[in-house]
Amino acid sequence: MVKHIILWQLKDELSEEEKQTVKAGIKEGLEGLAGKVPGLTEVHVQTQGLTSSNADVMLDTTLVDEAALKGYAVHPEHVKVADSKVRPYTKTRVCMDFEV
Repeated sequence: MVKHIILWQLKDELSEEEKQTVKAGIKEGLEGLAGKVPGLTEVHVQTQGLTSSNADVMLDTTLVDEAALKGYAVHPEHVKVADSKVRPYTKTRVCMDFEV
């Protein structure tokens, strides 16, 4: 199994109301990939961090293997969500992939 963890910071120019809307869209879009991407066994998006957090959104996914991770990265449904709900609103992205 492979874990794919991403942390994003949203763009500073977004208002708090806009940030809440963007977070909800990211969560809905990414969690909606469950059952659509081969090898993706779990997908969870956390949008309500504690005040000690310096990230706005966390993606926690589990895939069957590294080949599935590579397929996920280019899967049309994933790319569609990333291009419409994530990339336009984020300023930083940190990723860690590892075997479990």
